[in-house]
Amino acid sequence: MDKQRLIVTMKDMQRYKVLQEVIEKKLKGTEAAEILKLTPVHVSRLKTRLSKEGFEGILRKAVPVPPNKKITEEMIKEIIRVRKDFYYDFNIMHFKDKLEENHNIHLCYESLRQILVQIDDHHPKKKKKVHRQRRRMPKAGMLVQMDSSQHHWLAHIPSKWWLIAMIDDATNEVPYAKLFSGDTVFTNMQVIRRFLELKGVFMSLYADKASHFKTTRYGSLHVDINQEQDDTQIERALEELGITLIPANSPQAKGRIERRFRLFQDRFIKEMRLAGIKDYDEANKFLQEKFLPWHNKRYMLEAEGVYMPLPKEKNLDLVFCIKQWRTVRKDNTISLNGQIIQIAPSNIKLSFAKTKVQVCQLEDNRIFVLHKNKVIAECTINKNTKIAKRIKKIEKLLNQREYIKPKKKHWPEKGHTSAPDHPWRMDFAVWEKKRQLKETRLNRSRCLVKVS
Repeated sequence: MDKQRLIVTMKDMQRYKVLQEVIEKKLKGTEAAEILKLTPVHVSRLKTRLSKEGFEGILRKAVPVPPNKKITEEMIKEIIRVRKDFYYDFNIMHFKDKLEENHNIHLCYESLRQILVQIDDHHPKKKKKVHRQRRRMPKAGMLVQMDSSQHHWLAHIPSKWWLIAMIDDATNEVPYAKLFSGDTVFTNMQVIRRFLELKGVFMSLYADKASHFKTTRYGSLHVDINQEQDDTQIERALEELGITLIPANSPQAKGRIERRFRLFQDRFIKEMRLAGIKDYDEANKFLQEKFLPWHNKRYMLEAEGVYMPLPKEKNLDLVFCIKQWRTVRKDNTISLNGQIIQIAPSNIKLSFAKTKVQVCQLEDNRIFVLHKNKVIAECTINKNTKIAKRIKKIEKLLNQREYIKPKKKHWPEKGHTSAPDHPWRMDFAVWEKKRQLKETRLNRSRCLVKVS
């Protein structure tokens, strides 16, 4: 006779006792169904099995079969190997994606987490404070968030670079982003201009209160905030295109772009390491050709758009520039950063003396002089002027400041201990007695000197 091993649980024992009372007519079938949390039909079925087959009749009838998707030892070894060789700094979700893309290993998040816990390679981050959620805009182009993130994007390059990006609030799409050596007016203008060329004119821009976005001055004796809150160059350029600038009061307010930067600082850096990126030119090419298309394909949501085409009559070179007002001198010249610009006579006017003109300085150092939105003079910036040399020297010092490491103060291992006879370590009476003794000795020595 073949022996069969049966596994009996507490649940089976409870069923046996209750069904035995039903057979002995101490309980009704409906009462037994309530106790066992089963249907009356199933209680009747179990009662019949118990009467015919005995205790084995109420046990599980299914033959134990190993699961189809069981994780084999070979698979676990392969996962650990590629983790240590290639993906040692990836988070679990990023690691899971790479296993599916490059190694054809498909596991759920929890199974992969348990494997990493077994080899002590899972260190979860502390959860941050949860802020109030703001609903997305209903249509694409109603609100675009913009921000910059300074980070060590390439580990072998010591200087920190700035990633400037823009994201649509409704769809999570990041059409354009770029790495720059500095967070300046022109770099931000470059990103906004490229975004407009790719998507069109949007309704409003949500950014922080950096000095190139918003003028923030406080009132004082010599500053009237009602008169001196001038528009910045970016704010002026957006107004010319009919875009409203909305300043954010805190980083949490523009959490959509902040969370994207958290993703960029994690996945983007590790993807560049796998791709063997060596400098920031290659990094920008990788960002725009591979990483951003992957990001938009995975995280972009669908929504109707309200983007408008760029007006054809607008010259974007004369919009995204630094505009300043100057008054023409009697000799038909103006001054800009120590450089004299001559305005030649034209069909508009022979002389522009005492006329206010607008000077547009472009990123490529070209200068256009406008009068009633018409170009009346054009030249390039002369870098040999005193003011230009001074500005260049200041920029050089600011760039070098990142590489200068502050000297660490040398603190002694043990603090200074005062002597046992120091006044701070004695009672006042003892200190007074020693002071008087010193005075008497000093007086004696003085007397001896006089006698001699």
